[in-house]
Amino acid sequence: MLAWMVEDKGIEPHVPLWDKTQRSDNTLSSSEFQWDEQADEYRCPQGHALRSQRRAFKNPRTHITKADTIIYRASQSDCATCPMKERCCPNTPIRKIARSIHEAARDVARRIRTTVQYQRSRYQRKKVEMLFAHLKRILKLDRLRLRGLSGASDEFTLAAAVQNLRRLAKLIPKGLPPPCISAPA
Repeated sequence: MLAWMVEDKGIEPHVPLWDKTQRSDNTLSSSEFQWDEQADEYRCPQGHALRSQRRAFKNPRTHITKADTIIYRASQSDCATCPMKERCCPNTPIRKIARSIHEAARDVARRIRTTVQYQRSRYQRKKVEMLFAHLKRILKLDRLRLRGLSGASDEFTLAAAVQNLRRLAKLIPKGLPPPCISAPA
């Protein structure tokens, strides 16, 4: 969906990404590997190449998995002699990195995430999401009672009116302040 927004529709994606590239076990994350677009390969901090294929096939292959990723692998001989093996891939003979086929769109979303406009839209989105959560939990609008599009429209209109009335009631002062009683002179 992110690629559709960025590439097909030209929409700036102000949505959070699920980025699972960072590791918690003090080993190298995939963000510490350099991506080379021209060579279609990653470079590890030691300069070794991680490629999706090591040889030419008679029938060209896409190497795209069912999860829409391409697996980039280092050569076993490079990893065996690497001084950073314990920080890179301590439990496996080689290092693998899965790269999404939509990684360009993900990079656009990562770049937008650092802007002030993204922070503002995130704050506004939170306010709207809270209103919908209130509709679901407090006003029990998790299930519609009326049938059809007109029924759903009526229920949502009434629920929005109730929410607006509650907000208006909070803005009205609670009444006149108590009269000031002065002490006899």
